[in-house]
Amino acid sequence: MKKRETLPILLKEQHILLIGGGNVALQKAEVLSENNISFSVISKEIHPKIKTLCSDIQIKNFKTKDIQKHLIVIDATGNEKVTQKLLKYKQKHPLLLNVVDKPKVCDFYFMALTKNAPLQIAVSSSGASPTVAKYFRDKCQTLMPDNMETFLEALQAQRDKGIIEIEKTLEEIEKMRAKAYLVGCGLGDPELLTLKAYNIIKEVDVVLYDHLISDEIMAIVPERTKRVFVGKEKGFHTKPQEEINKLIHKYIKKGYSVARLKSGDPFIFGRGAEELFYLSKKGINTEVIPGISSAVSGPLMANIPITARDYSNAFTVVSAHLKGNAINLDWVPMLENRDHTVIVLMGLTRIKEIVQQAKILDIEMDTPCAIVSNASRKNQTVLTTTLENLEEVSLGASRPSILVFGDVIHYTNRLKESQK
Repeated sequence: MKKRETLPILLKEQHILLIGGGNVALQKAEVLSENNISFSVISKEIHPKIKTLCSDIQIKNFKTKDIQKHLIVIDATGNEKVTQKLLKYKQKHPLLLNVVDKPKVCDFYFMALTKNAPLQIAVSSSGASPTVAKYFRDKCQTLMPDNMETFLEALQAQRDKGIIEIEKTLEEIEKMRAKAYLVGCGLGDPELLTLKAYNIIKEVDVVLYDHLISDEIMAIVPERTKRVFVGKEKGFHTKPQEEINKLIHKYIKKGYSVARLKSGDPFIFGRGAEELFYLSKKGINTEVIPGISSAVSGPLMANIPITARDYSNAFTVVSAHLKGNAINLDWVPMLENRDHTVIVLMGLTRIKEIVQQAKILDIEMDTPCAIVSNASRKNQTVLTTTLENLEEVSLGASRPSILVFGDVIHYTNRLKESQK
């Protein structure tokens, strides 16, 4: 079977005759209207929405004399008699004909167009499957920067002056397309990702990740995507923060879209602010995608409400780990108020110092507390105890973990009892 060849062309200032007034005709009318193409409609019955898209409508049965000077006709009637009239007319008159859903008799096909006018990409399946064409049209759409119209206007102004700089234009396009994303990946369960985070992970060219990103989330990353491990684990630093920043910059300069995957939320003790500041100084287009923070949702996954009537009316999130491996114990006095929940990130290896400081401050040793490890993941564990026994209990906990202090632990214990 000989392959049919097509020639994609742009017809300027053409007026089209659309025959038909039902749902199929409405689809074509919407395409014509969206692309500012002038058209007339002839049909005995007209869909109300078509009337809002076209002012030149004749409510009547179609006859070949209605074609008059039209050179392009769309048959959206689904009526075989109308189609045969048009095919017979075409034998003696110049006419470009499109019969909806009958590609074999069509002189031209409708293509799925991207919306980035004046730059547009048209995708055609030669009439075989508009669904396939639209799918790849949408994929192409993601490749095109939002500010393309302004960019093309500037290039047109240069072209009008006789200035054409191909290499410079290509460099500028790469810079426009390149974008960095600081993506909050939440607790580790892929179903807790935002839709935006999920889509970005599926679409970017490069992902930078560390040990806190779960295997389940990494399984979402397509095989074509370059993966760069930048693990930062206590006692094992494979990539200093400055080097991570430079890596992002390196791939951006190559024109790649880059996602730095961050556990939890990028800006809650996640150094996302440092990365954003660095990238902003470099003039790199950067977007931050919020994620579910373990500080808030980690306790929830263990049925520990961080606020609850009669138990807690406020909460504070702190980190026990500071820059340069320094310890933060400034928050320990908060434990005096047991109706104030305190959530501690990166505190598991600092429990001995935390308990010692609490004793120095005469904090009650029966203060309830919990260790939630691997929140939301298949290997999640929850250990509830008191400040007095915290150090001993912590020996059975794994990382990553969060510590929770306050009377809200009593709520969880009561909940367990009610379920027995």
